[in-house]
Amino acid sequence: MKPVQFVAPEEAARANFYALLARLFYLPPDRDFLKALAGTGPLEAEAGELAEAWRALTEAAAGADPESLRDEFDTVFVGTGKAPVTLYTTAYTIKHSNEAPLAELRGQLAGLGLARRNEAHEPEDHIAALFDTMRFLVAEQHDLHEQQRFFDRWIAPAVPGLCAAIGRNEKLTFYKHVGRVTECFCAVEQRSFEML
Repeated sequence: MKPVQFVAPEEAARANFYALLARLFYLPPDRDFLKALAGTGPLEAEAGELAEAWRALTEAAAGADPESLRDEFDTVFVGTGKAPVTLYTTAYTIKHSNEAPLAELRGQLAGLGLARRNEAHEPEDHIAALFDTMRFLVAEQHDLHEQQRFFDRWIAPAVPGLCAAIGRNEKLTFYKHVGRVTECFCAVEQRSFEML
């Protein structure tokens, strides 16, 4: 049996934040999830823009209707044919047609002992899967440089384009707040990694 390791509170908070973002981008929140999100307290004042974005998200959650959010999610992120806003991050990062980022990503995940479940229909570059991988790296206390390499390769290049697309889409309301929180949280992570 693997021994239980102590996770520092700030690392547990990071892992939980990644888990929250993964969940929000994987499925629209149901009533219980919205209630829990609305009931969370504010972030520390030192969090600055992230604290303000978080406050706006929790307020939006308090007044959100789950059915409307499902429609919002399905209309913009699923769509019929091509989704108006794709959650597949390679769409924001591929510069040349001969690039094969999914093969590279699958290789990195395999090196971590991770792989897509057979019942999963989403490719590994879905933003929810990438955030969940970061949750795993943080929660399992992988080296910070390893966390940084994964973040810098797969998340940091895609988040600006994804969040900009979310911000521009007129059919999104609640998810504009999710996009803003995502942008602010990833900026905090980026600055923290730069200090290593």
